[in-house]
Amino acid sequence: MELNKKPSEVINSVVDEIKKVIIGKDEVVLKMILSIISGGHILIEDVPGVGKTTLAMALCTALSLSFKRIQFTPDVMASDVTGYNVYNRKKCEFEFVEGAVFANIVLADELNRTSGKTQSALLEAMEEEAVTIDGITRALPHPFTVIAAQNPSGTVGTAFLPESQLDRFMVCLTLGYPEKDDEISILKRRPDVKCCVNRVLSIDDLVFLRQAASEIYIDDKIYDYIAELAKRTRESDNFSLGLSPRGSLALASMTRAAALSRGRDFVLPEDLFYIWAEVVKHRVVLSPKAERKFSGRAKEAIDEILASVPVPVL
Repeated sequence: MELNKKPSEVINSVVDEIKKVIIGKDEVVLKMILSIISGGHILIEDVPGVGKTTLAMALCTALSLSFKRIQFTPDVMASDVTGYNVYNRKKCEFEFVEGAVFANIVLADELNRTSGKTQSALLEAMEEEAVTIDGITRALPHPFTVIAAQNPSGTVGTAFLPESQLDRFMVCLTLGYPEKDDEISILKRRPDVKCCVNRVLSIDDLVFLRQAASEIYIDDKIYDYIAELAKRTRESDNFSLGLSPRGSLALASMTRAAALSRGRDFVLPEDLFYIWAEVVKHRVVLSPKAERKFSGRAKEAIDEILASVPVPVL
């Protein structure tokens, strides 16, 4: 199958549709779409009330995807996430009840407020697009994306997500508070604005975009550039944990999607610059020395790494 428009035009049309409900956050919206096209999961670290749920629902509508939301609290169990078997007396047999992960897009709200056991229930689903209950493996809907929201560390009732789980998210994004003019526009809009989002793509169209992104050409010099950047994070005294190979793969996938959104069939260094911070910052851990040097801001530390490696000339 083929799209009626160029992939870059289609991606921009999705952003334009979501702009009806999410004002002033076009870059965040685009990077979420690029992550979905790359087949990755999304982590949003932000304060409550900035539009995370609205954005996730708008994405589902625009992309014709099914949606489920689970609000994580300390008493949420792993079975609430994956599903469970219940005995049906009339049929004298066990029946499977689907958990929250059985949807194309799952919003895991306030993920860092629940127990480690419940958090880990997402791991197989995120990695394998399947869950196993009582020895039976069940495939999840395709495509499948987790959009996890976590409150900033230090918020009441929260705990840090382990590095192994953070590494499974393609990108870490922040919506942030709106600018004053954007907030005035939010205040003036109609209460039923969520109903204004229209479908832009079908699931087949999204699958086509994923395939198109996977075929974007990456020169060997770009591969070497990504590998050198990863190597520098592992060797730098600023990090006690550097970029993993999974992180390097995420950089390659996201640069392909970024190139696709810009109407090219090949990757340039500027595509990597565009998604660098969102892919890397949550995967590295600052050393105690760097914590003091950068005041805990990982982005400044990884930007220093980016500036230290010569940009390849293609």
